[in-house]
Amino acid sequence: MKKNLNIVWLKRDLRTFDHEPLHEAENLKIDYIIIYLFEPVLMNEPDCSKRHLQFVYHSILDINFFLKDFNREVIVFNVDAHTIFNFLISKYNIKNVLSYQESGTLKTWDRDKCIRKLFKSNNVKWIEFKNQGIIRGASNRIGWDKQWHYYVNSSIVENKFSYNYFKFNNKDYLLEIENFKYLKNYPQNFQPAGQKYALKYLNSFVKERAKLYNYNISNPEMSRFSCSRLSTYLAWGNISVRFIYQYIKNSSNFKKNKSQFTSFYSRLKWRSHFIQKFETDCSYEFKCINKGYEKMSYSNSDIFLENWKEGTTGFPMVDASMRCLIKNGWLNFRMRAMLVSFLCHYLEQDWRRGVYHMARLFLDYEPGIHYTQFQMQAGVTGINSIRVYNPIKQSKEKDSDAKFIKKWLPELSSFDLPFIHEPWKLTEFDLINKTIPFFYRNPIISTDLSRTKVTNQLWSLRSDSMVKNESKRLLRIHVRPKTNNS
Repeated sequence: MKKNLNIVWLKRDLRTFDHEPLHEAENLKIDYIIIYLFEPVLMNEPDCSKRHLQFVYHSILDINFFLKDFNREVIVFNVDAHTIFNFLISKYNIKNVLSYQESGTLKTWDRDKCIRKLFKSNNVKWIEFKNQGIIRGASNRIGWDKQWHYYVNSSIVENKFSYNYFKFNNKDYLLEIENFKYLKNYPQNFQPAGQKYALKYLNSFVKERAKLYNYNISNPEMSRFSCSRLSTYLAWGNISVRFIYQYIKNSSNFKKNKSQFTSFYSRLKWRSHFIQKFETDCSYEFKCINKGYEKMSYSNSDIFLENWKEGTTGFPMVDASMRCLIKNGWLNFRMRAMLVSFLCHYLEQDWRRGVYHMARLFLDYEPGIHYTQFQMQAGVTGINSIRVYNPIKQSKEKDSDAKFIKKWLPELSSFDLPFIHEPWKLTEFDLINKTIPFFYRNPIISTDLSRTKVTNQLWSLRSDSMVKNESKRLLRIHVRPKTNNS
């Protein structure tokens, strides 16, 4: 007779506190295992990178260090979900699978639909919990704000763990770390992984770093210290939105830095707002949110695209931002927006040509935010302002002392203001006994940054009947009616 067993399936919820599936697994009083899947089909997707997998793996190690006192661990499999669940169902009488809902890509959504059929045919109950205040199946935003505030103010789950006496002996499909040696050594230039560090970053933000949050938020160098830097931990679920919200609210520094924390709260809600968009329609990964903008045409130069990816465009702020992102996986919002704007508006590239490149680089890659934000900066939503960020203006205003540029572009570090922002203005006299890469003398596009064909197209399509009809449709779905105060 097969043994009764429950399964907690971890996805983007790599923590042991404020965790509803783990809490419910304890309440059900049936032996359970905790699993995570390194699924080959997802690992081979264009949005996945080694840095993501490294962060996940070391987050799991952090969890296992905590769970060892309870003789528990996260069992890591390297196999697709359908295969492993079929296998576990054949070995055990699986009663319940517990997990959070995932607002992921179409690939993960299709996988979940397939798994649901498998569970149903084998009388396995799949208990999915709402995740981070996102509402599955919402057709509009009526009442969404009220429900989000209800979630962030609701009781935090106090996870407690019983001692585990069940021994899981099956070796099939386990992750063989020797086959993935790159997972072992976590790069020091990335934010440290795991719930332990999520709490440390939150604590340091509340105690000290938040006091300059509003002041430095657009500065590419100073924002690295005064921003919360919690986005990576939120993306992989090392910490919950609810826990962060209440930790700040209950801190002794809340009143002292209320304006800073209020701004942070608005961005925390904004984060959920964009994930909710993607939850409604995950085709935003590869289709224009506003279908009318599929009419756009782009020059799509491969050479320009590669220069942008490598940080060799000749525009210092663009190149410094890209090289920073390549090196450590984090960049402040303003510079992220500028990179996308430069790609789409000035280099005249279809947003889809750069979207996966940046997804792989972002250590805090969150599908629901990434694709919706990318399209917003590309100007193809029809319901947001068309923003074109001039990289020279951004450089002079947001990095006036050029600390960020000098840090990430050592080849320009010996040059003083104002030339470091516009190195193409250097004369032969300025370059005596100095060398400079050719692309800073001759950037890949004209430095006058005049309005491009792409920008003109975007503005002209605003009056297109299809774009206008699509905009009305999107407003009904994604924007709360002004008359509704809920």
